[in-house]
Amino acid sequence: MASNPIYEFHAQLRDYQPKIWRRFQVVNNTTMARLGYILMTLFEMQANHLFRIEVPFKENLIESIRKRLGDSEYNELFAADKPFNDVDENRIFEIITDDTYLYRDEDEKVYDITEHKLKHIITAPGSRLVFVYDFGDNWIVDVTLERVFKDDDLPGRLLPRVLEGEGHGIIEDCGGVEGLEKLARAFKKKKGEEYNAYREWLGLDDLDLERFDINDINFRLLRVPRIYANIYEYDLEPSERSMDILERRYLLNK
Repeated sequence: MASNPIYEFHAQLRDYQPKIWRRFQVVNNTTMARLGYILMTLFEMQANHLFRIEVPFKENLIESIRKRLGDSEYNELFAADKPFNDVDENRIFEIITDDTYLYRDEDEKVYDITEHKLKHIITAPGSRLVFVYDFGDNWIVDVTLERVFKDDDLPGRLLPRVLEGEGHGIIEDCGGVEGLEKLARAFKKKKGEEYNAYREWLGLDDLDLERFDINDINFRLLRVPRIYANIYEYDLEPSERSMDILERRYLLNK
């Protein structure tokens, strides 16, 4: 059973239309790193680039207190004094490497994403996170904690799981949101120089970026995050069995 509280999130790829989004659940003792691997799996990211999670810590804290007290009581107690000036505006979580601080300001602190758990970072519905993947293409996923609950009848082995969503996800190295929009238009048109170039690059004649296969994503959620952890945290190459999963070779047998 899932003895720990369950966090239910809504996540949406920023700035892309039609919307690509997911509603999913994880246990609250999930590490921030594993949350990153889960989000990568949900949005078809292939662990080829660096990532980080940004937490608007002060904003989340203020909104949590405001919701508990109500606007009038909050304003009466806090608005004039501004008691949160010493609280970090944002907290950044990343895989720590020798290059982590190479291009940063000296006073910018980065937390080790593998050592911190969700339950110690956010607790209240309405709290937000920002997931950033591939600092070149700059994919951004806005994540909101919608509810926290317990379900003693839900086996923990079924988590993480996605409940609903829309859209396929990203295409690696296509140039970010703008590139994904161009790619989507080309595959809808299915002719022309741009379509032929994308088809040759991806090795696909057809690509439906509005397709959402909930059963396949849930299958992958129970397998892919572990593979990504090995890649990012232990610098391990995926085994042949892992590659079968990552490249969806299992679908060839269906």
